[in-house]
Amino acid sequence: MNPIFTQLRTSVFITTLLFGLMACQNDSKLGSTGNPVKLYFTPSVDAETITTNSVHFLKFLEKETGFSFKSGVPANYIAVVEAFGSNRADIAVMNSFGYIMTNKKYGAEAKLRVLRYGEPHYRGQIIAHVDSGIKTIKDIDGKRFAFTDPSSTSGYMFAKKLLKEASAIPSNTTFAQKHDNVVTMVYQGQVDAGATYYSPASKDGKIRDARARVKTQFPDVEDKVKIIEITEKIPNDPFVFRKDLPEEIVSKFIVAVKKYLGTTEGKKIFKTIYSVEGLIDASDADYDGLRSMIESIDLDTESLIK
Repeated sequence: MNPIFTQLRTSVFITTLLFGLMACQNDSKLGSTGNPVKLYFTPSVDAETITTNSVHFLKFLEKETGFSFKSGVPANYIAVVEAFGSNRADIAVMNSFGYIMTNKKYGAEAKLRVLRYGEPHYRGQIIAHVDSGIKTIKDIDGKRFAFTDPSSTSGYMFAKKLLKEASAIPSNTTFAQKHDNVVTMVYQGQVDAGATYYSPASKDGKIRDARARVKTQFPDVEDKVKIIEITEKIPNDPFVFRKDLPEEIVSKFIVAVKKYLGTTEGKKIFKTIYSVEGLIDASDADYDGLRSMIESIDLDTESLIK
């Protein structure tokens, strides 16, 4: 064989091999097609609703940042926390209490906070069936009660605080996983009362608390399910970032998601998913008040993570 041809073929082979190795390295870089940035959504509403509506958001993020993204909706709140511990989550939209645990356990940081109805905070509520005989928190003593999730701020933590302060001990408690499930259980009489998130009614009187999520299915939910008590203010859900996430990804994501919430489609989609209207910058200190509340009810956060 011609030595020159042999040398040329060898050079081509080496060049091809090098390009292949470079491609593999590039493909494994976070944000590449082979290793997309993993964005998790807290399952506070139906997972299918979140997944369907987030497709357009992910495409927008990829176009604006140049990074590939992959979304996930775990089965419950705690699974989102655990995802940060196993590097399965890079960024997540979390509930406030879930963030407290994630920050404590894995050092993740809140950098954005959502706005709902123009406010950076919200409240929880205790609801009851109108035929339950419950008029005050104290009346829940000896009754059947449904919480949302063990790590839900409005659907468990603040509700537990209200029950503790009133010395009301339910005869039976259950976790319904989602806020609309709690409303449904109260409406159908499966439990006497329950805990969900609260948002004030609109100017024209339309309800915007958790009962609104089942109004299509149960048009008379306002007549059957009443609000017993409203909790103190709770800082709104944060966008949480893995502690060692590259700054380039963090900064580009923040710019892109703010831009997305400024579009008509973006506002529509986030309102459908989380009733979100906008975003503001956030810091870990915004959640210190919540930490104090958790300490006041002696909650063992470590056991929840496990």
